[in-house]
Amino acid sequence: MDTLIARPTYIRQLLNFKDKELIKIVTGVRRCGKSTLFQLYIDELKLMGVKDKQIQLIKLEEIENAHLLNYASLHEHIMSRVVKDKQNYVFLDEIQLVPDFQKTCRSLFEKGNIDIYLTGSNSKLQSGQWATSIAGRYITINMFPLSFSEFVSSYDVSYHSNLDKLYAEYLEYGSFPYSRYLAKINTPDFKEQIDAYISGIYNTIVLKDVMENRNFSSRDRLDRIINFLISSVGSKISIKNISDTMISDGFKIQPQTVEEYIRALIDAYLLYKADRYDIKGRQLLKTLNKYYFVDLGLRNFLLGKSGEDQGHILENIVYLELLRRGYRVNIGQVKYYNKYTEVDFVARNSDGVSYYQVSNSLKGEETLKRELTPLKNIDDNYPKYILTRDYGNFDYNGIKQVNVLEWLLNKK
Repeated sequence: MDTLIARPTYIRQLLNFKDKELIKIVTGVRRCGKSTLFQLYIDELKLMGVKDKQIQLIKLEEIENAHLLNYASLHEHIMSRVVKDKQNYVFLDEIQLVPDFQKTCRSLFEKGNIDIYLTGSNSKLQSGQWATSIAGRYITINMFPLSFSEFVSSYDVSYHSNLDKLYAEYLEYGSFPYSRYLAKINTPDFKEQIDAYISGIYNTIVLKDVMENRNFSSRDRLDRIINFLISSVGSKISIKNISDTMISDGFKIQPQTVEEYIRALIDAYLLYKADRYDIKGRQLLKTLNKYYFVDLGLRNFLLGKSGEDQGHILENIVYLELLRRGYRVNIGQVKYYNKYTEVDFVARNSDGVSYYQVSNSLKGEETLKRELTPLKNIDDNYPKYILTRDYGNFDYNGIKQVNVLEWLLNKK
């Protein structure tokens, strides 16, 4: 069964930190491909001459490794297999399942000839006692399900000429690698298989990574909050508004409790929060943030496959792509005279800032004016883009209109 899809961005990041005195932590939502990434990277190591006996891959979710869910037992198991006069590569998949795992990792790290790689499905992996005990000695690689570029790369070259068809499939089936595999083999019931697979992912995340991890007792309240957020992708959200809506529907819940649920969803990488940012004042704003969902297949499973809201769906895809490219991303607000206008994304990295508007189509003068105006109100010289499904690239006094599918493929 060939489910391996090339993930060159992440392989390159791992290779950049190979043999550096840092623990490498790969984080991301369940089933985004972390375990497969380890296998792809191990293949690279072998091509570079690393021998099998120098590599240990331990998948801690597998029942045959249940005896290793103790930090001392895990440490003993690894050390008994270490090649003493060589560099060793130890891969621990879903390390958060081991209580006090930081004791194992810290001891291994101090041996000097063990390059350590970890995966986890909850951001708590990087907090608390663990982070304190190895402060400054680890780096995090944030992994996502398939980008559109990775999704397209899994098809034959001859199929690439129809990007619109590929984009439609990307929206419908989602970006989890195994969903892509099920769609590719195209059995008569593959759509039902994808729904069943995504249902399993969703329920595992909700039950294990959210409810059990935070000791939440009400699945109904959590599902209601998720559905509220997922149906409001790309819209500014008030925590109090969620609370008020749920109270009117018969759920007694305070805003601070809603916030705890949302924090847990973010920690499980199911949801991403984009803060608002005052561009001229150069400060974050505390209210009316936006939330984006990690996979549109999950969104379709929960809400149904609807042709509505294509603009916000595209916005969700662009937001995740900017995160993949290493940007810190906010929702922009810029004041012009006495009126505030919104810039969809302010993307910042060590090279500077880029501004993005996202629109499904710019057909019509009013739509074009609406998208251009906020960018024109920004009085700096950083790059400004409008990403749209329309074909053709245009320049409006330095504001570039770019086809979004080409942008997703070109990584610029």
